[in-house]
Parts: sequence; C-alpha cells; structure tokens
Amino acid sequence: MTSRRPNLIYIVADDLGFADLGCYGGRDARFGAVSPVLDNLAAQGLRFTEGYSNSPVCSPTRFAIMTGRYQYRLRGAAEEPINSRARHSTTLGLPTDHPTLPSLLRDAGYRTALIGKWHLGYPPTFGPLRSGYEEFFGPMAGGVDYFNHAASTGDHDLWQGEELKQEEGYLTDLLSRRAVDYIDRMATQDAPFLLSLHYTAPHWPWETRDDAHIAPALRGKLFHLDGGNIHTYHRMIHHMDEGIGWVMDALRRHGMDHNTLVIFTSDNGGERFSDNWPLVGGKMDLTEGGIRVPWIAHWPAVIAPGRTTRQHCLSMDWSATFLEAGGAQPQSDYPLDGVSLMPVLRQPDAPLQRPMYWRMNHRGQRAARVGDWKYLRVDGHDYLFNIPGDERERANLATREPERLARMRTDWENWNASMPPIPDDATISLGYGAKDMPQR
Repeated sequence: MTSRRPNLIYIVADDLGFADLGCYGGRDARFGAVSPVLDNLAAQGLRFTEGYSNSPVCSPTRFAIMTGRYQYRLRGAAEEPINSRARHSTTLGLPTDHPTLPSLLRDAGYRTALIGKWHLGYPPTFGPLRSGYEEFFGPMAGGVDYFNHAASTGDHDLWQGEELKQEEGYLTDLLSRRAVDYIDRMATQDAPFLLSLHYTAPHWPWETRDDAHIAPALRGKLFHLDGGNIHTYHRMIHHMDEGIGWVMDALRRHGMDHNTLVIFTSDNGGERFSDNWPLVGGKMDLTEGGIRVPWIAHWPAVIAPGRTTRQHCLSMDWSATFLEAGGAQPQSDYPLDGVSLMPVLRQPDAPLQRPMYWRMNHRGQRAARVGDWKYLRVDGHDYLFNIPGDERERANLATREPERLARMRTDWENWNASMPPIPDDATISLGYGAKDMPQR
C-alpha cells in the first residue's frame, strides 16, 4: 500500500432503488445492461448487501453525509425534505459553523469540491463554499430540470460557486464532465482531493439526453406526474453510469485509480419507476425499500476485488471512513455518530457490530436494526422482523418474540431521547399520493 493519502470520491445517486443496478440483481434494459461501469466497479471492489442510507428522503441524508452525525441533531434535517419554499430561510440549512466532511479534510490538507446536488440551504446564509468546499458546481435545490436547470419554483438553479450559471446541456453529463475536468486539474497538484459527485439522476423529471423537447412544458411541474416509464428511467441511470465511466477513465489516464477510494451509493431508496426487489416500500418509508441502498467501494490499493459483505452501514459511516482514510480528525465538540469502516475494507468477512436507528415525522415512523433483527413502527403499529429470513418484512414476529420487541423498542426510545425532538413546525412534503397513482 502506498504511503500517500488517497484521493476520495463520494458518488451519490438520487432516489436510486436497491435493485436498479445489474450488480444488485437489476434487469437489463431494452438497450442492454443498465449499469456496466458500476457493475464492474463492484466486481473489482467491495459490494455491500445490507447497507443503508441515513434517511428515506434526500436532504436529511445529506446532512448526515456532510457532518458524519445523525441528521436529527440539526434543525434543517427535520424537514422531510427541505423544499424550494425555504430558499430565503435562515434556519433551514447546514449551519456554517458546524464542522463537515469537506471542512475537516480541507483543514487536513485536502482540496475539496462538490459537483452536483447540495440541497442543504441557500446563500447567503448557507452553501457549499461556506461549509468546506473550495469549489461548487450544481443545483442548490432538491430537484431541477435536466435541460433548463430550473427548480420546482421555476427559478433557475444551476450555480457555480455562489453565482447562478447559465450553461447548456443535459445536467447529468454536465456534472460528469465537470468531475473529469476537476480530476484533470488535480492531477497536477501535490495535495490529495475530496470530490463529492452528487448526481440528480435518476430523480424526476423523467428526461433522457433525447428529451429536451419536453422540458418547456415541465417548468413549475417537476414532479412530472403524467410522464416517465421504466425505459426512460433505465436510460437515465445509464447516462449516469456512462459519466462515472468517464470519471474512472480520467483517474486511470493520470495513474490515480490505484490509490483513489471511490464510494457509490444512493441518498435513499427508490421512487416511482425503481426496482427495489426483494424489498418493500421506497422513498419516505422506513421499510427496507426506503433505506436499504447500493454501496460499492473501489480502492485497489486496499480493497481486494470481487468481494461482498453483509456489514451494516449508514451514510454517515462513510464520512467517518473518509476522515480516517485522509488522516483528518473530528472536532471534539462535534463527536461523530458515524463509524469508520476502514477495518471492513481490509477484511470484509469480519463485520463490525453496528446498531442503527431512524425516525420519520411522516406517518410517525421509527426503526432500529440490530444484528439480524429490525424493529419498525408505522402509523402506530409495531413490527418485528428477522431481516435475513424475511427481507420483504411480511412475517411480523412481534407476538412470537414479545421480549425482543420490548427490548428493541426500549433501545430505540433511549436512543431517541438522546436526540432533539422533532420541532412542531417541521414540514413533510409529499410529491404525490393515491390520487395521482395507485398505492400498494
């Protein structure tokens, strides 16, 4: 292993389902394999089969990624999710005095850039450049059109730094090319870098590279409730996968791929057209389909190829992992909740014990995963599942094992008592419901 600190690339897809990638059992599209680049990264690296996001909705997970801590500690993360109406808010965002993954790595000598989605509050109160990134290119909002780059309010929302940026092109490709340009520039630097590449794909609206003609009609209607299909969705994933291929080609071209830790995941479970099989639920749900997501780790200097692991992990664990890999220390006033997975990268068959907890204002949901067992509450009903034996969460073992249920419920309540309560004014923003499409 080289003594030089690794470059770090954290790739986050948006609303990608657990089984949308071929390496997670996804079906081929009409045109062939949906995700050949990511499938190869998994084959040449480490694939996590029971990894999770910090939340089943986007901006709360992003708070956890940025801070390495449970998102519930910050007011902005109580929004499910932050919506575009918060554009002028001075409270709904990532506080600039909170240490972050990029700020801690920057202070340890790393160059830092976010290319892609921010969704953690707007300037002048918040923003990537105020939270540790030296460079930023992408949208601030939760969703934007892929061609006119307008948010759901209709306002233009593509930024370079803290200035609005007009740039023609399909957003997924713009982000991929910017990432390649960043790698090309960093190849001439002595310092290692952190590149956060946070795609909006395959989040709505349902647009491929060939769909610029439908963008004008979607201004102000980005939920795109009357459009999309699985074929468009497959192509959107494929465009992202191609872009990740360009990024990997750039690393190889500069001889940087061997000592670059590349992590790929999704911010939460899948949405309308995603494939979550064999899981139930999706975005906004604490059933497995809302929080279990792909996790792929590629780092030839450390990770042996062709490995899988059942190691449990949360989004914030990878922030802790990046900090350890980069030799950066968390601030003592802001101790991490995330757990570094560096030992697992070296030895995947020796998993760490990793209890995990979630809560959602939406439907009064709560969940805990400890070992093989999961405690879940939805709409006031308590459930107990053995996940390896019942990944679809259909066989409720609560009455068969009441003592285990009581113990896990008490553990969750003790954990919850250590977090700030959900504020009374926290909002829940649902894009669609039963009036728009049949529910399960």
